[in-house]
This record gives sequence, structure tokens and C-alpha cells, in this order.
Amino acid sequence: MPTHAQVVVLPQETGPLQIQDVVLPDPGPTQVVVQQYASGVCHSQLHQMHRPRKSPVLLGHESTGIVIGKGTDVTHLDEGDTVLVTWVPRDAANADTTPSAAILDVDGGQAISPNVFTWADHTIADQQYVVKADASIKKDVTAIIGCAVMTGAGAVINTANVQKGNSVAIFGVGGVGLSAVVGARMRGADPIIAVDLDDEKLAFAKRFGATHGINASQVDAIAAIHELTGKPEQTSFAHRPVTGVDFAFDCIGLKQTMEQIVPACRGGHFGACQGGTAVLVGVPSTTVELNAIEILVQEKQFRGSIGGSCSPDHDFPMFLDWHANGDLDLESMVTERFSIDAINEATTALEEGRISGRAILEFQH
Repeated sequence: MPTHAQVVVLPQETGPLQIQDVVLPDPGPTQVVVQQYASGVCHSQLHQMHRPRKSPVLLGHESTGIVIGKGTDVTHLDEGDTVLVTWVPRDAANADTTPSAAILDVDGGQAISPNVFTWADHTIADQQYVVKADASIKKDVTAIIGCAVMTGAGAVINTANVQKGNSVAIFGVGGVGLSAVVGARMRGADPIIAVDLDDEKLAFAKRFGATHGINASQVDAIAAIHELTGKPEQTSFAHRPVTGVDFAFDCIGLKQTMEQIVPACRGGHFGACQGGTAVLVGVPSTTVELNAIEILVQEKQFRGSIGGSCSPDHDFPMFLDWHANGDLDLESMVTERFSIDAINEATTALEEGRISGRAILEFQH
């Protein structure tokens, strides 16, 4: 049976987001229909909103909900199951089919969602993007596991594989950066240095495990990081004491921050060990210039992390356990809540930097 849904639509032409009443099609063989409780509001959607487009666009890529319909080939879910919806395939290594796209007829044309759309009270998605969860989980704040937590914490534990005692700097402590702080704390990193432009955000990050805060609008962030870190017993290629962090994470993706994370890392101990690793987590909108001599001589690395290098089937249960055990304070991380009717207010607040943690949309049923 077709499902009636309220869906946020980004029109092809410039203008505000629209809330449209649409009819979701019956699920295809590998698709699932989900009645949603909440969805995260992510910076990635701002990037989508500013790009040129040839058709209407469906937005949102993290949510919590309940299955109300499924296709004939869906085997890991049943109607009534509580689920997390995410934009990363839940088990890509073992997937034997190509995920099917969702196609909706909306005002202004046809909108195609290549993976998921979660700014809607109901959604339809391929089973690869839907992860089963225990029915007892919180149905609102867990929505941000599907992107913010996965991206930030995953970058630390999967991409970088931070170990106990490693030093870490995290540039940008919004929802993704705070999740990276939690991941670093869970791995036993020390120190955990938060870098931002707002003292309140830096203080907030300490609630999640940051040991130090650096306001980059007031001091030279790179110099401050090197002052906080050091291994006097080690020397660089130039026979100088080694300072800097083992891992620096850019959770913003601006040109300035992308160009800061490599200098924030320690150089290699000449002849003994390699230098630190800079990890790009935030979605960039510009090119970046790196000092190739610094990377070569100090044996530093610059690498990317998409979706925290996560496998949701494996990682989401761990993040839910962190939340259940009190190690991941999602209630504090979610700092703003909006109804679907206030979606333009939500995106404006995010763009203007007025969301200290993560914002969510909550759907009434």
C-alpha cells in the first residue's frame, strides 16, 4: 500500500526548502519503508543546498524509525523493527546486490534519492541503508548515530585507529567533532585538544572528554598545539625536539583548517618512527595546498575519512552500547530540536553557527 509522507524538498530553482505532501511508492524487492521519529540536520545538506541542480533534491541522511513495510527480498528486517537509517551501506563488503534508488514524484518534477532521504516523516530506502536496533533505544537522539557519531568517532577508531596514550587534536567541535572527542576518550588518547573559534564550544567539548581547548581566533592554534605536546627524547630530521600531535582531525573542511592539520602533527623521529597523521573528516568545498617537503622529510601523512570508515552493522551496536552505558551523551550532544515545518529555521541556524552540538528534526505521529 502506498504511504503518504511529508517530505522536505529542495526545489530546482533558488528558494527556501519546501515541505510537500507526497506518496511513497510500494517498496521494491530490496526496499524498506520507515516511519521516522527523528533525523539529524547536517552540514552536508548545506553543501547540497548551495550546489547547482538539474532537478528537485531530497535531503537528510541519518534517522531513527520503525519499519512499516518491506520488499520481498528483505531478510534482516521485519515490520515493527526499530531501525537506524544511514547513508553508508550497512555491510558493503558482503552486499550481493546494488542498492536501489528511491524515486519520488514531487512538485517541480521527479526527485531521485541515490541512497537515503530522512528529512521526512516517512522514508523509503534500500535495505543496505537500514540497520536493525533494539526496540529499547531512545528514539530521538540516536538519530545522529547515522552520520555525526559515525563520522566523528569512526574517523578516530577506524580510519586513524588511535591507541591509548596517543595525542589528538580535533579542529571544529560541532556534532562531528564532539563525536571524535568521545571516540578519542574511549580509546584512551591523551591529550585530547579541541580547537574552535568559540569559548563556549570549547568548554562544551570538555564535557565530552577534551583535555584542552584552543581558541584559534585568539592564539596561533598550531603553536599552541606544539606547546602542549612534545617528546623531548625524540628528534626530527633536523635533530630538533619532536612536538605536535600523533593525530589531527579536521572536522570542518575549510581551506584554512585543512592546511593546519598537517603542521599540527608531530614530525617523525629520524630513523626511528614516522610522523603524525592528519585526517580530513569534514566535507571540503575548496582545494588545499600542502607543504610536500614537510610531509616528505617529517614523514607525515594526510588522509581522508568518509563516514568514519564505518561498517554500520558492526559499528552502530557499539555506539548504541556507548550511549546505553553513559559513555556517549547524546542527550547533551543534541542541543536543538525542530519540527519539520521549521526546517528553514533549522538550516539557517546551522549556517549561522548557532547550533553548538547537533540539531535534529522530530516528527509527530
